[in-house]
Parts: sequence; C-alpha cells; structure tokens
Amino acid sequence: MGNYQGLKKEETRNEYGKDIHYTSWPVGKIPKEFQRPELDQVRELGYDWDDPRDVVDMFEDKVAKFAGSKYACSVDCCSNGLFLAMKYLNAEGTITIPKRTYASPPMQIIHAGCKLKFEDREWSGVYKLEPYNIWDGATAWTKGMYVGDDAIQVVSFQIKKRIPIGRGGMILTDSKETYDWLKYATYDGRNLREYYMDDEFAMIGWHMYMTPEDAARGIILMDSVPEVNEDTGGSSTYSDLSDREVFKPHLEKETGFKV
Repeated sequence: MGNYQGLKKEETRNEYGKDIHYTSWPVGKIPKEFQRPELDQVRELGYDWDDPRDVVDMFEDKVAKFAGSKYACSVDCCSNGLFLAMKYLNAEGTITIPKRTYASPPMQIIHAGCKLKFEDREWSGVYKLEPYNIWDGATAWTKGMYVGDDAIQVVSFQIKKRIPIGRGGMILTDSKETYDWLKYATYDGRNLREYYMDDEFAMIGWHMYMTPEDAARGIILMDSVPEVNEDTGGSSTYSDLSDREVFKPHLEKETGFKV
C-alpha cells in the first residue's frame, strides 16, 4: 500500500542507482532504537506485510470476521467513531441514549450538532443512539457481536476493554459505501493508495486514524483473548448523566402545556 509520500513518481532511485524503498508509514527511516516493537512482534507471529499500513488492513479484516460484519474501519478511539457515524448519516434533531453511560457519547452527540435526550434504559455491552441505526458497543467483545441490520456499530480498545490497546476503536458495518466514506473521513480525506503529492483528496476529513503499531498490538491481543467474554460495562456500571449541569443546555426542550 506504500504511497511514496512526498516523492514524485520518478524519484524511486538515489544518485547511485540504488532502489529507494519508502512506505507511507513513516516517511524515511526511524532508527531502530526509536521504533515501537509491535510491527516486528506481529511478523514473528507469522503475519506478513510489506507496508506497515497493511497491518491496519489486516486488523480491520480480523475484527470484521470476529464480529460478523462485512467491513470494519479502524479509528483512533470509539468516541470519534460515534462522531463520524453521526456525520456520515447527517444526523440532526434529537438523539436519545441511556442516562447511565460514559460521558463521551453525549458529548459526541453535541459535537455532531444534535440535541440530546437521556432516558432510563437498561443495557449491557451495546446500546442504540435512537433514532439512528448507530450502536455504541464500547463495552462488548465477543464473537459474533455485530448487531446486523445494516447497523453502524462502534467498538472500543481503551485500556479497560477486552482488547486493551490503550486507545483505538473500530467501526463495524455491512456497507461498502459506508466503509469507503469512513476510510477517507478518518485520514484527512486521503487516498493512501495514491502518491500524496498527486492526491486530490476525496473530502474534508478528520485526523482520526489508527497507527500500524496500534493495529499490530490489536492483532497480538486478539490472538490471546477468548472469543466469548462478559461485557465490561452497562447501565449498572455508570452514573446518571441526566442531572449533570454541563449537558442541560443541550437537552431537548420539553413541549406541551402545563395544567
């Protein structure tokens, strides 16, 4: 997948005629003592790759097969995955979520330009951002966990989750169109299979990509974690956000007449 970032197409040899091998990650060569170990570790486990970004593709494919979705788009965190899902669907109006959840999802709803409504809803592992077919699956990790029905479901790899990369997420979908949009959106609108200097950029994107090293760590962890696991969170593990002052200006206004 190497895109020879920063080079013209003809600049693939040095003045001695020797081939220059550049990949899209990173530009040039990081001294070995400064490199993270995960890419070497995943190769030692039998995974083969040419460009480090191939490891991101491998991790996405691995998660999609595990979850039961056709596609999986990596992202730098679950919260940003939820935000991008809302932007993709052009979400507007009011979005309703459980009042007992982590603080970030309601904040992403606000960042996406929507109003917020909390409700008393029991949940474990996953819940829906009503009325959209977007699912926060941050605390679920078990084989076949994708809810299906063309959902956009977001997974978390935060340090407390079953695949504790430390930071990162994955957006599950059955739609190739959705996947392609998300790939551009997470990486500044770039086509990583084009030379950077020639890329026209597909869209005004965001800087929310997963690094190859984090993807490699995800592969290593997936090979060590059981396929079936209890959820790491639900309505019983989070506080009630509906009484937090910070959210009140963004709540849906109640309508109707008082009697």
